[in-house]
Amino acid sequence: MISGAQIMVRCLQEEQVEVAFGYPGAAICPFYDELYHTNIRHVLVRQEQNAAHEASGYARSSGKVGVCIVTSGPGATNLITGLATAYMDSIPLVAISGQVNSELLGRDVFQEADVTGACESFTKHSYLVKNAADLPRIFKEAFAIASTGRPGPVLIDVPVDVQQSLVEGEFSYPAVADIVGYKPRTEGNGLQIKRALTAIQQAKRPLICCGGGVVLAGAREEMKAFARKTGIPIVATMMGIGVIPMDTPQYLGMIGTHGRTYANRAMRESDLILLCGARVGDRAITAPEQIAKNTQIIHIDIDPAEIGKNIPVDIPIVGDIQQVLARFAEKAEPLDIEPWRQTVIGYKTAYIPTGEDREDCVEPRSFIRALSRMMDDTAILVADVGQNQIWSARNFNVKEGRFLTSGGLGTMGYALPAAIGAKIAKPHRQVVAICGDGSFQMSMMELATACQQQVPVKLILMDNSRLGMVKELQDKLYGSRYEATLLDGNPDFVQLCRSYGITAVRAESNRQAEEYAAEMLRSEGPYVLVCRVDPDTPTI
Repeated sequence: MISGAQIMVRCLQEEQVEVAFGYPGAAICPFYDELYHTNIRHVLVRQEQNAAHEASGYARSSGKVGVCIVTSGPGATNLITGLATAYMDSIPLVAISGQVNSELLGRDVFQEADVTGACESFTKHSYLVKNAADLPRIFKEAFAIASTGRPGPVLIDVPVDVQQSLVEGEFSYPAVADIVGYKPRTEGNGLQIKRALTAIQQAKRPLICCGGGVVLAGAREEMKAFARKTGIPIVATMMGIGVIPMDTPQYLGMIGTHGRTYANRAMRESDLILLCGARVGDRAITAPEQIAKNTQIIHIDIDPAEIGKNIPVDIPIVGDIQQVLARFAEKAEPLDIEPWRQTVIGYKTAYIPTGEDREDCVEPRSFIRALSRMMDDTAILVADVGQNQIWSARNFNVKEGRFLTSGGLGTMGYALPAAIGAKIAKPHRQVVAICGDGSFQMSMMELATACQQQVPVKLILMDNSRLGMVKELQDKLYGSRYEATLLDGNPDFVQLCRSYGITAVRAESNRQAEEYAAEMLRSEGPYVLVCRVDPDTPTI
């Protein structure tokens, strides 16, 4: 005989789960009691939303499925924003939630919430477990669904009585997940690939646009090989940052509302765009129909629902980007596009970065460029949402490391917990989180998690006492009427962080900030660098 809770733990062991992030409660206690007897590392978060964010940072850095655990009711509902964040950015997570006793479902009892129903729009799939004997199949399917095709979060909701119930016989875990109707296409259609290569060969002003799908597919090397062979210039969406180092000549940078002007100009002037794993949201291309009128569009994506959703497509290719790009690199020929290359590289060369060092406060754009030069090539930078996100995306040169942020949902408070997860996944890499004073206060309780778990994460806090990006909108569109954007109640962040036993300092100039940043990168424990920023510093 084996209990449902024991089966759940055995399933995690079969999936070789090493770390799980969570917050317990009565409805998930049988599972936690069995988890106690294993070598699976449990990271106790301080709020359930952050369990998903930490699992996300772990998944994005490790390449594994992240696991988060919560209890019923408010524990599960707190998790929803974290699941929605992962869903929008296609991050593989398996979320386990406790639920009230099966016979009480639908009676509005204490801490009951229909979490599978509530999460329907924000999960790739969800399960409400009714029989403990189904748990091995459900866990096998959940991990398969989360990690294959277009990755995403999967929820498993387990009533407490199912965790406690006994199943006869020995534990048996399925070797494969056989899911009716779920067969993601990976290889790409050969005829469509041939058509795409012909179109690329005939183009005079081709351009590659990298999205987050290139990163998720682990297709960096395939993308670089194809770009080197053909000589095609490259741009990226925010989620595609890091595929190509910023200082690579043929890489033009980030496109979109807050992107590089010369990258956006190249998009408008190109006669063929190869979209790779990009959903082409409104922040990436504000008028996709106008571009599509004059430009041939080739769109590669593992998810057929994304192709043609936001921009008309001439040649759709459904498949795994790593496999498709490998075939592109193998069959493509060098292109005679030197005039086009020199034109767009000239746009980039003529660009003068904004922001100059200051002595009366920290200028964030020039400081982030300096920070980029100081950090290792394999470093992981985690940006929160707001002005700090754009300052980081535009000015940090990601080389062999990663740039992590909440690109789809734009969830404030993401950076600190995601950085903790990333550092747990890659303990020997530099991991630095950058956030604003608004976003920091949405997840600052996770400093306790970093201390308890001895995670030496580094955090740079841009303190301008404003919700900077909203203030900027109020300046431009609402006559500088600052309603609900002034953070006058901010604490002394240095003293706050020191109260956790964390080294914390405050920089009042770029020179100070660089000196402290060097000290921060040398330090062995958690470290917070608070930078005083002029509230009128623009986003770009």
